[in-house]
Amino acid sequence: MSRSKRLLILALFLSPIPVFLFSLTLGPSDISLSDLGKILLSPLAEPGEGAGSAVQKDIVLAIRLPRLLLGLAVGAALSVSGASLQAVFKNPLVNEYILGISSGAAFGASLSIVALGQAFPPQVGAFAFGLAAVGLVLLVSRGPRFSPVSVLLTGVIVSAFFSALLSFVEFFASPYSLQALFYWLMGNLGGAGWGDLVFPLAVMAAGTALLLLMSWRLNVLSLSDEDGRALGLNVKRDQRTVVLTATLVTAAAVSVAGIIGWLGLIIPHLVRMMTGVDNRRVLPLSAALGASLLVLADDAARSVAAFEIPVGIFTSLIGLPLFILLLTKSAKIWR
Repeated sequence: MSRSKRLLILALFLSPIPVFLFSLTLGPSDISLSDLGKILLSPLAEPGEGAGSAVQKDIVLAIRLPRLLLGLAVGAALSVSGASLQAVFKNPLVNEYILGISSGAAFGASLSIVALGQAFPPQVGAFAFGLAAVGLVLLVSRGPRFSPVSVLLTGVIVSAFFSALLSFVEFFASPYSLQALFYWLMGNLGGAGWGDLVFPLAVMAAGTALLLLMSWRLNVLSLSDEDGRALGLNVKRDQRTVVLTATLVTAAAVSVAGIIGWLGLIIPHLVRMMTGVDNRRVLPLSAALGASLLVLADDAARSVAAFEIPVGIFTSLIGLPLFILLLTKSAKIWR
C-alpha cells in the first residue's frame, strides 16, 4: 500500500474528531475552542475553577453534546449497516432500508404521533414496527435455503405494504399531527436529549461493533456460497446474523433520528473508491466517514437559515448527485 493511501486511510479514520470539536463550537451562541476545552474538562476541575459560563456549559453539555453524539452514532450505524448488507446480498444498490425498516418505522411513528399523541413515544413505535417489518420479510421469504434474491424482493413488497398503511394514517391525521409526522419523516437530530439516547446508543454501539468484528467474514460472504462453505463458514448462519444485526442497528437509528437517507448507499461506495473492497477497511472507514458527513450535514442544516432544516433533506440533496457521479466513475469496483 502506498504512503499516500495510508495517509488517506488515517485521515478518514480520524476525521470524526476535528468534526466533533468544530461542531461543538458552532451555533447561535459562539463558543471558542479554549472555552470549549474548559467546559469539557470541567468535571475534572476543582470547584470554582474557570469552566466557562453556566449558560455556555448548559448549551454544550445539555444541547450540543447529545445531538452530536447522536449524529456520530447514527452516521456510523447507517453506513456500516449499508456496507454490510451490500456484501451479504452481493449487490451495490442495497442500502440499510431495503428490507422495509424505513417504511415500517415510519408507520410505527405515525401511529404513535397521530393516534396516541404524547401518551406513547414515537421512538418506541418506530423501533418496534421497524423490527416487525424485517421480521415479516424474513418470515415470508423463508425456505429451506436463505435466498438473498427472495429476501430483497419480499423487502420491496413489505415496504410497499407499510407505505400504504402510512398513507392511510396520514389521511386521517389532524394538521398538527401531520406537521409533526412530516418533520419526523424528514429526519432530524434536534430532539436529542440524554434521556432519549441511552437505549438507541447502546443498541447502535453494540450492533456496529459486532458488524465490525465480522468484517473479515463479510469478505467471504461476498463470494459465492460454495466458496464460503469451502473456507469453513456457516454461510446461512452468518448471513442471518449480519441481516438481523444490521436491522437492529438501523431500527435504533431510525427510531431516534427519523429517516435519513443515502448514507448507507453512498458512503460505502466512496470508501471503496478510495481504499479498495476489503471489508476490514471498508466497514471502519465507512463508520468514520458516515459519522463525519452526517454531523457536517447537520451543521449545515442548523446554520444556513434562521430556522432549523431537517438534516434528511440535506443528505438527500447531496446524495443524489453524488451517487450519479459515483456511477460514472466506479464501474470496476463491483466487477
